[in-house]
Amino acid sequence: MAGQLLAEFFHERQVLRLTFNAPKANVLDAAMMEELRQALEAHGREPQLKLLQFTGAGDHFSFGASVAEHTRELAPGMLKQFHGLFHLLMDLAVPTAALVSGQCLGGGLELAIMCHVLFVDESARLGQPEITLGVFPPPASLILPMKIGQARADELLLSGRSIKGAEAQVMGLAFRCAPDKEAMLAEAEEWTIKQILPKSASSLRFAVEAARATFNDTLLERLSRLEKIYITKLMATDDAVEGIAAFLERRPPIWVNH
Repeated sequence: MAGQLLAEFFHERQVLRLTFNAPKANVLDAAMMEELRQALEAHGREPQLKLLQFTGAGDHFSFGASVAEHTRELAPGMLKQFHGLFHLLMDLAVPTAALVSGQCLGGGLELAIMCHVLFVDESARLGQPEITLGVFPPPASLILPMKIGQARADELLLSGRSIKGAEAQVMGLAFRCAPDKEAMLAEAEEWTIKQILPKSASSLRFAVEAARATFNDTLLERLSRLEKIYITKLMATDDAVEGIAAFLERRPPIWVNH
């Protein structure tokens, strides 16, 4: 596939790897998200598909969604497009794995934690820094508490700090942390061969649907609610507009607290 996304099949089309191919940042802008949607729509329902993998070309997984698309005018369209990917992944019900090196931030981390299994290496830095821009991450606000508990999720979402791959494994967010990218990819390959490929593709989809019944119900019920709060309430504040503007202008924000 031409453009910002590389789609590759492995193991007789049983594994599809989607690589964000716009280094170094691999930003999930509108063009990247559209290519993701097209790839998932085109290949996600192939009957033999047993695993979807997401990774990033170069040193980093993804710096996240485009900050320039978070403005008051563009935010509604950006959120609709981004959240549409989560709805599509739920609908496909294919097992997913994120293979993370380097920076995995914002929307990049949200997509990674949407996956069933998260492989990281010691270079990984995972975080939801949205609060430092005066905004919040709707999918992560729902997914992190379900994956690592409310207390740990609260601390990450309210501080905006990044964690290393080893800490992500300790808190249960990451499945394994390898020394480097090569070792991480090798571990993911070994796990895929031993734990996924011997299974029935159709049975795996039913297993995903069953295992994620509560998870998916939560996202389906509440993601649209948070999206509405983001658009109608958050983006009506001066500080949300200021935080995005300050980032784009590369200056400290001046908060007025409303």
